Order: sequence, then C-alpha cells, then structure tokens
Amino acid sequence: MEQITEKTKRLIELMGFNRFEISCDEEHRRISVIIDDELVQACLANILSALDHLINLVLKKEGKPSFIVDLNFYRKERERLIVELAKAAAHKAMVTKKKVELPAMNAYERRLVHVEIATHPELRTESAGEGRDRHIIIKHIA
Repeated sequence: MEQITEKTKRLIELMGFNRFEISCDEEHRRISVIIDDELVQACLANILSALDHLINLVLKKEGKPSFIVDLNFYRKERERLIVELAKAAAHKAMVTKKKVELPAMNAYERRLVHVEIATHPELRTESAGEGRDRHIIIKHIA
C-alpha cells in the first residue's frame, strides 16, 4: 500500500502539483487525492481521467489490481448523484408501473444503478444501447 501511495505522489508531482494529500484504501481498492490548485478545479474531470489512467497503467505494469481513483471528491459526489437518480427513477417506475429509461452512463455508473435497484424486489434493470449510448432501463415487474 505504501508503494501505491508513493507512486501516486510521484505522478502528481510530475504533473506539476505540489499541494496535495493522498489516502489509499487497499481493501476497497480506492485512492483518494485532494489537490489544492485552481487548475484542478477548472479541469477536474479531465485531470481525474488522466490521473486514473496513469495510476492504473503503473499498477497493471507491476501486476497489481486496478484501483478506483477519486480527485477532490468528484467521483464520490458523482456516485451519490447517480444513486439519487436511481432512487428517483425507481420511485417513478413503482408509481407509474412503466419502464423508466435513464441517460447514457459509463459501465461503472450503470453498475451503481444495477446494485441500487437490486434492493427493490418489484423492479428489474437491463442495459440497452451500444457504446456511448448504453443506458439502463428500469422495469416494474408484476
């Protein structure tokens, strides 16, 4: 775990940032990074994507499992919003008894929805669409 933290620290330094904090949760395979820099706030999603890609490339090269990288709580907040969207869509499907289609999401976000809806015995989810248009449909089952 110390190696992962050190490698992440080195990558962030190479990116030109010097005010940051890193925490690593090996059990849940998550790395949380806080970078105190205005540039990060302006380009948060892009920097997160690049940092996630670089860290996981290094881990893969060393034969280690991949980690979920979060930057300035962006991913944590996004996860919260996706779960709230799933809950609202589940409520709508229960009330109307009609299918509810969610917007296109990446595989990780779709998984969050599938897991959330799995707690509702009267609802089922399925993914539909291809590529960037892949989305979830929530259906009420009688």
